[in-house]
Amino acid sequence: MSDNNKTSSPRDAQWREELRQKHSAKERTAIPRVKMPELDPEYRVTTCNEEVNQGLDKEQAVLEATRCMDCPDPQCVTGCPVNINITGFIKNIERGDFHAAAVVLKETSALPAVCGRVCPQEKQCESRCIYHKMKKEPVAIGYLERFAADTERLSGNTSLPPMDAPNGIKIAVVGSGPAGLSFAGDMVKRGFDVTVFEALHEIGGVLKYGIPEFRLPNAVVDVEIDGLRSMGVKFEKDCIVGKTLSYDNLHEMGFKGIFVASGAGLPRFMNIPGENLIGVMSSNEYLTRVNLMGAGRPDWDTPVLRGKRVAVIGGGNTAMDSVRTARRMGAEVAMVVYRRSEAEMPARLEEVKHAKEEGVQFMTLHNPVEYRGDEKGRVNMMLLQRMELGEPDASGRRSPVPVEGAIEEIPVDLVIVSVGVSPNPLIPNSIPQLEVSRRGTIVVDETSMQSSLNDLYAGGDIVRGGATVILAMGDGRRAAASMADALKDA
Repeated sequence: MSDNNKTSSPRDAQWREELRQKHSAKERTAIPRVKMPELDPEYRVTTCNEEVNQGLDKEQAVLEATRCMDCPDPQCVTGCPVNINITGFIKNIERGDFHAAAVVLKETSALPAVCGRVCPQEKQCESRCIYHKMKKEPVAIGYLERFAADTERLSGNTSLPPMDAPNGIKIAVVGSGPAGLSFAGDMVKRGFDVTVFEALHEIGGVLKYGIPEFRLPNAVVDVEIDGLRSMGVKFEKDCIVGKTLSYDNLHEMGFKGIFVASGAGLPRFMNIPGENLIGVMSSNEYLTRVNLMGAGRPDWDTPVLRGKRVAVIGGGNTAMDSVRTARRMGAEVAMVVYRRSEAEMPARLEEVKHAKEEGVQFMTLHNPVEYRGDEKGRVNMMLLQRMELGEPDASGRRSPVPVEGAIEEIPVDLVIVSVGVSPNPLIPNSIPQLEVSRRGTIVVDETSMQSSLNDLYAGGDIVRGGATVILAMGDGRRAAASMADALKDA
């Protein structure tokens, strides 16, 4: 099966030329970027399960697609880790063929409705848009990707990508997050017999347990997974590779290749006094209880700590998800505590904007140094060290340094720590011959994603230690191409 995703047929060339004649470059650049319709902030903080971004209607989508200049060398594609044919799907939207737009997306992406919602397009495809050279806002590629995928889903007329004939070669995937699903989709398209093993009781990995439904509804993830099932991917839940099944067991079952995408679900803490108090918890546990286990639903019995004054420590997307969830779970005061300035926050600008609209307070240039509790051992106070920015660190960001003597006491009754995650240690610990880094990540060749074991490849957070959905999907695609070539030549 060819991986060439360029749209280049004579028919395509004809309608592209017709679109160019219909709208001049000057007319296209005069169109303002579309604004995403959103739920009202006062209402949306009352529900965990309604999506904030409401999606574009057909008229908005076609108008935004019209802004695309159809560049002869589209740099937006080079900015996409999975190399989506961006101009191809956008031009189909412009001419009103929404089904064709979805078909183009599925040529390279196993999760277009997911990526359209949670990928940091502003740092990837949209950052390369030619409109930046004109000092204008880029084409809303993410909004259009979501529109095309959602329109197909809601139409009931879903399509499957082209598939090679089955070759009978069995492939195992460990983990059903974005890396595993992307890999599975590419391998099954190439004719392989793919089984995904998931440790939890739901398929989707971090897409289910880590991202709230107000940002990524579970129903959307389920449709993407059902599409992979329709293509022939098999899923096994409640199966912990490294415990339930070993590396050797997978060989005994006839699997010729293994892709490890077990993620980075091990939370990190700061090792400061008071972290063992009741009411100090990781964002992993908090979000898993609410997102995957239904603690945010009135008819579910899953327990979760609630607080009236909640502090979330960290400045990434997971921190934004946690603090916005806390508001929906009844927090009267919800604070983000971050040791750098807002300009250094790694969270998406849209997530920061939404959090502010929802009443979240931002305590930037502050860092917790201690938590204190009441006589029952429950946290009731945090001590914050005021910080200032010093010289840049190895990442290029200015390092925060303490302001001597500047300590503040802030009352809290729930603290959610979101300062990073570590790789899941199960697979590395269960395969002694596997090369592992000092950080606990699986060492792979960056081009092929092959590990020190010839038949084991890996990608996503278990390799990167923490990454975006789309970077994990890119890993899955590279690994699939490399493993397929290796097995074909074997």
